[in-house]
Amino acid sequence: MAGRGITVLNVAEKPSVAKSVSNILSRNQGLRVRDGRSRYNRIFEFNYTIRGQPCNMLFTSVIGHLMELEFDDRYRKWHSCDPADLFQAPVHKSVPEDKKDIKRTLEEEARRCQWLVLWLDCDREGENIAFEVVDVCTAANPRLTIKRARFSALIDREIHQAVQNLVEPNKWFADAVDARQEIDLRIGASFTRFQTMLMKDAFVIDTVTDGRNIVLSYGPCQFPTLGFVVERYWEIQAHEPENFWSINCSHRSEEGVATFNWGRGHLFDYTYAVIIYEMCIEEPTATVTNVRQQEKLKYPPHPLSTIELEKRASRYFRMSSEHTMKVAEELYQGGFISYPRTETDNFSSRTDLHAIVQEQQGHPEWGTYAQRLLDPGAGLWRNPRGGGHDDKAHPPIHPTKFSAGESGWSQDHRRLYELVVRHFLACVSKPAVGAETTVEIDIAGELFSACGRVILEKNYLDVYPYESWGGSMIPPYTIDQQFIPTTLTLDPGVTRPPPLLSEADLLSCMDKEGIGTDATMHDHIKKLLDRFYATKDASMRFTPTNLGEALVMGYDDMGYKLWKPYLRAVMERDMKSVSEGTKSKAEVLDTSLQQMKDCFLDARLNKVKLLEAMAIFFERSNRVGSEEQNATGEVVRRCGLCQESDMVLKKNRDGNFMVGCLGYPQCRSVVWLPGSVSEAVVTTNTCNNCTPGPVYLIQFKFRQLEIPPNYDVNHLGCIGGCDEILTQLTEICGTGSRMPARARGPTAPTSNTNQPARARGPTASTSNANHTNPRQAVCLHCQETGHSSNECPSQTRRSRNAQYPGMNQQSGESSVSCSSCGAPCVLRTANTANNRGRKFYSCQSQECNFFVWEDNLNNGSGGRSFTRSNSSTPTPSRGRNGGRGPRGRGRSGSNSSNGTFVTATGDPVSGRRCYTCGDPSHFANVCPNRGL
Repeated sequence: MAGRGITVLNVAEKPSVAKSVSNILSRNQGLRVRDGRSRYNRIFEFNYTIRGQPCNMLFTSVIGHLMELEFDDRYRKWHSCDPADLFQAPVHKSVPEDKKDIKRTLEEEARRCQWLVLWLDCDREGENIAFEVVDVCTAANPRLTIKRARFSALIDREIHQAVQNLVEPNKWFADAVDARQEIDLRIGASFTRFQTMLMKDAFVIDTVTDGRNIVLSYGPCQFPTLGFVVERYWEIQAHEPENFWSINCSHRSEEGVATFNWGRGHLFDYTYAVIIYEMCIEEPTATVTNVRQQEKLKYPPHPLSTIELEKRASRYFRMSSEHTMKVAEELYQGGFISYPRTETDNFSSRTDLHAIVQEQQGHPEWGTYAQRLLDPGAGLWRNPRGGGHDDKAHPPIHPTKFSAGESGWSQDHRRLYELVVRHFLACVSKPAVGAETTVEIDIAGELFSACGRVILEKNYLDVYPYESWGGSMIPPYTIDQQFIPTTLTLDPGVTRPPPLLSEADLLSCMDKEGIGTDATMHDHIKKLLDRFYATKDASMRFTPTNLGEALVMGYDDMGYKLWKPYLRAVMERDMKSVSEGTKSKAEVLDTSLQQMKDCFLDARLNKVKLLEAMAIFFERSNRVGSEEQNATGEVVRRCGLCQESDMVLKKNRDGNFMVGCLGYPQCRSVVWLPGSVSEAVVTTNTCNNCTPGPVYLIQFKFRQLEIPPNYDVNHLGCIGGCDEILTQLTEICGTGSRMPARARGPTAPTSNTNQPARARGPTASTSNANHTNPRQAVCLHCQETGHSSNECPSQTRRSRNAQYPGMNQQSGESSVSCSSCGAPCVLRTANTANNRGRKFYSCQSQECNFFVWEDNLNNGSGGRSFTRSNSSTPTPSRGRNGGRGPRGRGRSGSNSSNGTFVTATGDPVSGRRCYTCGDPSHFANVCPNRGL
């Protein structure tokens, strides 16, 4: 057969659709079935004629999207880059591993075909999937002729008409989905990584059993949806009940009872209400001032769109929107209803509405009503009113096949099918007709009114039990008639807050503000529940969880309304413009992503607001390194150690600034910064000296009292190793805790073998010793506690001019002893700019700071020893944060102005003193008087 005509590859969006269309086109004659590479996506073969052209039809399917949009491997790991980079990181579409078999089937079949006919769902998403199929098939066979079948229901007349009227696929629709996918991926990934790494380990989040696995996701549609829920909840919380009073009047006669409502409604001023009420009591005679009688109509609903289907199923059956769409999709695939994803709510003139009604005449429940509709003598028929929406793709949802109930249907299938049928029958019916009577009376100058209604013709209400039109009879009255009210009371009342949002309310808010589409709204609502941002009670009403409220509160406190619908609504309008061809995909991507990147950078600068909001609802976590490991910062450079992740500026849990690798704990590269830094911000300027670049310069601000007077408070510096000023300040001020009060405890060891290794930076540590409180240590001389070895009373008369032997007679090596404690010194190598490579001896004791240059031993220069002025204060050292405190101190017991300081490697730093108290024996960053 293939030799006499052309071979056509047909691709549907789901296996069930491929089977249904194949059955319809083949009329179940000569239909052959074989397996493809994927066991779920079989291939149907049959013969068919398209516009006189004999065709060998091969019909297979995909399962939803064939491809996924994702970042390049370089950016896919959470710690691989600064989240801000994701706004411009390379992305690509590819077939995931679990769909490679489907791809192979398409490639193999496409190679032996001349035509490719796309039977994907006829909406934007389906059009995008269609182009994914085109990309795969044309890569295997570039000579394929591409055609598109457009249909709205899996019924004979729709399918045959579609295949005989093939069209070109719509690239604009596909581009609109591509734009949405890329925008959502970039915004979602950047914000999700940011807020998850910032907070999930910083707090004990008890919404899930394992807080370490929680993902604090952010979606550009999901978050405004959460905003609606939280905003209503805040309105309820902010509501303050207020008392009011109203005057109520009733009149009973032989014909019945009429209840009159006060024209003022109610008053909040009790005194004013009492005065008016007393006036009415004094002159209680009521005079009828007006009687109006008029015909009222209650119109049937508009034809059924997706949003209206979800809202009504929620109200009538308490079905979630997500479950409603699942059931509707199954009814559509079974051929019982038309395509359930549509914004259209008016039928075109080409739709044969009578034919749809005729199919329902045999139903035991509404068949009689359908017969009345088709009877011209009954006068019940009325062409449906349009709701003003038309997506140009699908008609409103309507029944396409008669069913009195299928054996495999659940109760929800039955109820939803019944709703679709009854809704359609109602919208082609006349409105209900009622006679309404309004009576107005005057009592002491105050106006009251009563209303009664009688239903004359129920019309569509006969088939649509979901709606009612309450009617109440009132006695007849005539103008100027007078009577004494049966009751006249002053009744109290209290204002009430609005109710929590129901699912129908939430869908209305999303629809009104343009959040999501008819095909995606239910997904956004489901994600709120899946992410534990909100809960839904038995009444289908939403309450935000602590986590959801904290996130919205944090962004709200920043002043940026990221939880409001405005930004996303603009994006949705832009994407609609792409689908209409009035804007390009590139234009929308550039505008939307730049706007959201600005918001992201602002949010990160104000991340303390998020932390403060979370702290209101959750306890701080005691997990080691939680903030240090997960708090993200601004990128400074590429990590030279692992060469995979970025080095970012951030603070550790002690509040000290550092530049660490995002690959921690796998990569432990870190550069510690001076402890005197109060503020640090990465700039867009780069260093011209350090390689590999770029190395971004950091704008530092130092605390004035913790740096010498000849250094500027503001400094634009580089951490790449070329910045002498930063190196000097690191040596002078150290990198440890800035205040003694922040120490963990007087005897707590400060080393931490699990901390990141130091990268090449302003300084390089030569020691990692544990420091303890000298008052708790045992003196090396008298073996007593309470003082350090260099303050021992037995040593106070010891000469300060110790001898330094040159060579050890037995080993031939230099042997130098500390002039304070007598302990042997170790030989070290300096690493500062001025003395790099120079050898020196220093004392091993933690209480001494003795040192001597090796080359000075030959020329007779002595060593120097300095003691601490406050031995009860732990010396900042390379402890838990890997930093080093100032090793140099003033001369022992000296308070004179000519005291000498030395750097970590013994370089003299003369003429400097504490700028808090003036003591030359220590610097301001460890001054015991600081903060007093």
